Amino acid sequence: MTVSRHVEEAAGKLQEAARQIALAREGPDTSESQRAWLEGLTAYCAALADIHTYNNESIHEKLHELAGRIGLRKFPSSS
Repeated sequence: MTVSRHVEEAAGKLQEAARQIALAREGPDTSESQRAWLEGLTAYCAALADIHTYNNESIHEKLHELAGRIGLRKFPSSS
């Protein structure tokens, strides 16, 4: 699967988690609704972390492609 497809999939999970959080907040304040809210929040954070990871990977791929175009075989060290 391509990186952009992974990002799209993670974005879908993020939207579903946001929906789950909203539904939990609309209900009565019970331990069950708090559990649903926490599960939604956990899924939201995981999806957000996935998006961040895949975006970084995409940037890394693009940098390597640009480096290849200009003939740079090794990136200079950061120090």
